[in-house]
Formats: sequence, C-alpha cells, structure tokens
Amino acid sequence: MTQALVLNATYEPICVVSSRRALMLVLDEKAELLHATEGMFRAARAAFAEPSVVRLWHYVRIPFQARMALNRRAVFARDGHRCQYCGASAENIDHVIPRSRGGAHAWDNVVASCRPCNTRKRDRLLEESGMHLRRHPTVPRERAWMLIAEGSMRSDWEPYLGVPSATLSA
Repeated sequence: MTQALVLNATYEPICVVSSRRALMLVLDEKAELLHATEGMFRAARAAFAEPSVVRLWHYVRIPFQARMALNRRAVFARDGHRCQYCGASAENIDHVIPRSRGGAHAWDNVVASCRPCNTRKRDRLLEESGMHLRRHPTVPRERAWMLIAEGSMRSDWEPYLGVPSATLSA
C-alpha cells in the first residue's frame, strides 16, 4: 500500500498516512488533493486518483512538537548520509564524546561516520584523535525530519518538505 503526505491548511507537513486514508479525507471534503500518483482506486461506478499529497481545509493545531527518536536512519538523514569527519559515504554512527568517557546517547553527541573514521577515532575525544567535525550535531527541530526518518520519501513531497533531493536520495 502506498502512502500520502498530509499537510495542514498552512502547507505544514503533519504526517504520512495510507493513500486510502488520504482518499477518504478528500471524499469527506476534509482535504483537497494536491498531487496524485498514476494509481487509481476503483469502485463499481467510479474511479478515483490515488492521492500522494493532500492538504487539510481547516487548520489543525498540533498541541506539542513530538520529539524525534534517535536512531541510525534519522542520524543518516540529518547528516545527509555523509561522514561528518571526512565527507565520505557514512555507514556507522559515532559518539563525538565516547560513551566510555561519559558522553550521552543524544542528538547533540551522535554523528554519521564512515568505517575508517570511526575506527581511527575509537574511544578518544576529538582533540586526542586530531579529527574535526565538518558540522556539529544538533537536534532536528522541523517536522519534515520526522517524515524523512520514516524512510519512504516521494519526489512529489519535496516542495512541501523543503528538503533538497540530494539529501533524500543519498
């Protein structure tokens, strides 16, 4: 089953739902269809385009900003699938301040890294290893990063998420 991006009335991404649920929002006149796939939903006397992006007609207040879980996929998405030490393709995550030295397993202490850099740094601090970060780690604050971390991203979602395609395809 394919998925659809749901936008608030202000075009802010809210969540990802099944395309069937998105179609129900459109048919119930709770949302408008912005983009459709080539797929179709067929009934006995009607056919409907399969939604890819829908926008709610009325603004939905989000009571709190959900915090994104720290996992490999999310760290790779935040760092563009690139090693934060040398820029090569990342395949590991590394704690900037090693956990053996009291470093936390938190967004501001975890970066994507390639295997050679991770091996070279070992359980040492940056100053001790002589390595430097290309970009310091931060907590992702935008809701779009939550959607990216889910792993399924469509090219027609890009204009609404404000994320360059190079980040999504890496």
